[in-house]
Amino acid sequence: MKLFISITTLSIVFSLNTPLSAAGSAAEPLPLNTGLHPVDWMIIAVYAILTIFLGWYFSRGQEDTSEYFVGSGQMNPFLIGVSLFATLLSTITYLSTPGEILGKGPVYLVKDLAMPFIFIIVGYVMLPVYMKSRVTSAYELLEEKLGLGIRMLGAVMFLGLRLIWMSLLVYLTAKAITTMLNVGEEWIPYIVLGTGLVAIIYTSLGGLRAVVITDLIQTILLFGGALLVIATITYHLGGFSWFPTQWDSNWDTQPFFSTDPATRVTYVGTFLSILIWYVATMCGDQVSVQRFMSTRDAVAARRSLAIQLTVSVVVSLTLAMVGFALLGYFNAFPSEIPAGMELKKDADKFFPHYIANHLPVGISGCVVSAMFAAAMSSIDSGVNSITAVVMTDFLDRFGFKPKTERGHVLSARLLALGIGVIVVLSSSLMGSIPGNITAVTNKTANLLTTPIFCLFFFALFIPFSRPAGVLVGAVLGTTTAVLIAFSGPIFIENYTSDMPDPISFQWIAPAAVSVNIASGCLVSYLIASVQHKKAGAQRDLTAD
Repeated sequence: MKLFISITTLSIVFSLNTPLSAAGSAAEPLPLNTGLHPVDWMIIAVYAILTIFLGWYFSRGQEDTSEYFVGSGQMNPFLIGVSLFATLLSTITYLSTPGEILGKGPVYLVKDLAMPFIFIIVGYVMLPVYMKSRVTSAYELLEEKLGLGIRMLGAVMFLGLRLIWMSLLVYLTAKAITTMLNVGEEWIPYIVLGTGLVAIIYTSLGGLRAVVITDLIQTILLFGGALLVIATITYHLGGFSWFPTQWDSNWDTQPFFSTDPATRVTYVGTFLSILIWYVATMCGDQVSVQRFMSTRDAVAARRSLAIQLTVSVVVSLTLAMVGFALLGYFNAFPSEIPAGMELKKDADKFFPHYIANHLPVGISGCVVSAMFAAAMSSIDSGVNSITAVVMTDFLDRFGFKPKTERGHVLSARLLALGIGVIVVLSSSLMGSIPGNITAVTNKTANLLTTPIFCLFFFALFIPFSRPAGVLVGAVLGTTTAVLIAFSGPIFIENYTSDMPDPISFQWIAPAAVSVNIASGCLVSYLIASVQHKKAGAQRDLTAD
C-alpha cells in the first residue's frame, strides 16, 4: 500500500509540466487575526504542563539506568515506531516540507519511494546483526570490533551531530514563532528558553518512557495540526481548487537527473539522499539504535521500523498537501501576502504566518502546540540519547560510576539537564548558516550522519577492516561532506546566501558515504595485506 501511494505521488509529479494560473475563487480572503489569542496561549500552556506532569509520573518507578535509558528492553513496538518517527521529524521537517513544496516544487515527495528500500535494508540486513548485542550505547559495538579509539571517535561524532541538530531545530522553531507573534528576531532567545526548558524538565525526569509517551502525543498533534490547515483552506475555497494540476510558475525546474552538480534538486538526487540518510540514521545514530534496543528482539524492532516508515509516508504526504493548499490560497488571494514577503523567496514563513493570522482561535493554539511538540520530540530524544552515550561511553567506561543505582539515575538526570542547557545556549549560533530550512538541515545533519554510519559498516560488515583504515575513511568522508555543504563560501569569491551552491546539498550524503567506504576499505585492505604477509613470514621463521 505504501509503495502504491508513493508511485501514485510520483506519477502526479511527472504530470505537472506547464504553468498554472492563479486559482480563481468567489470567496473572500480569510479575516486576519492579530496573532495568537489568549485561548491559544492557554492551550499551549496546558500542553506544556501536561508533558512536565508525564515526566514526573514516569520518574516515580525508575530504579536503575536500564529503565531510564531503554525502558528495560520490553517496550511496545508501536510506541517505539511512533516515537522514532516523531524524533526524526521535528519542527524542521514540519516547517520545511510545506515550504519546500510551496516555494520550490513537489519533487521532494519522491523521497517516499525510498521507504520500502529502507525497510528492506535496515529491517532484514542491519537489524538482525545489531539486535544480537543488547547494549545501552550503540558505540559499545564499535569497541568490540575495532577497539576503544574507534568507539570514542563514534561517540564524539554523535555528540557533535546531535548537539548541532538540536540547536538548529530549537532555533528554527523559535524563528517560526516570531513570525506568528509578529515580533522581531530579538525575541528568539526567549522563545528558545521556553521551548527548551519544558523539554529538558520532562526528559531529565522521566527518561525514555516519558519521551516515548510524549512523542505519541506530539505525533497526534503534528498530524492533526496539518489536517486543520488543509481543512480550513478547503472549506474557505469551497473545495479542492487549491490542488495543482499543472506545474506552478512559482516552482523551480526539477529534472529527473542532471549532470550539472549545481542543480538544486533532481528526482535521482532526492531518492539517493533520503535513502542514504535514513539507513545511516537508523544504523549509526544512538537515537535510533537506542529505540531498537528498547524492544524485545529483531522481529519487534523490525515492526517498529515498519510503523515508523508508514507514519512517515502518511505525514509527509499530508505536509505536502499543506504546501499545495497554502500555495493555492495565496495564489487565489495575492493581496493577503504580507508586505515584504514573496511566495518563492520566503516560502518557509507562510506556514507559520497562516497559522497565526488565518486559523480560527483555538485551532491556532493546537497547531502552534504541534510545532512546539515537534521541537520537543527531537530535544527530548536527543538529550536522553546524549546522556546515555556520555554515561556509558565516557563516565562508566572509565570508572566514574556512582556506587548505587539510585545515584546513577540521579547523575543521569543532572547530566540530561546540563546537556539541555548547552543546547539552548548554542542555538544562537545557528542563524549564520545560509539557505532555506531544507538546505540548512542537509548542510548540518548530513555532515556527520554518514561518517558515523560508516564506522558501524566497517565494524559489522567488513571483516578485513582496520582502525587506521576506518579513521582515514572517516576523515576523508567528513571532509567531502563539508566541502559540498559549504561549496559556495569555499569555492566562490564574494559568495552571498542568495547565490546557488556549485554542488547541491543533495549530493552530500551519496558523495560522503562513497568516499568514506572506498578509502576506508582500500587502506584497511592494504594494512591487512601487510599484516598477513608479516604473519606468514613470522610463521616461516618459527617453522625453520
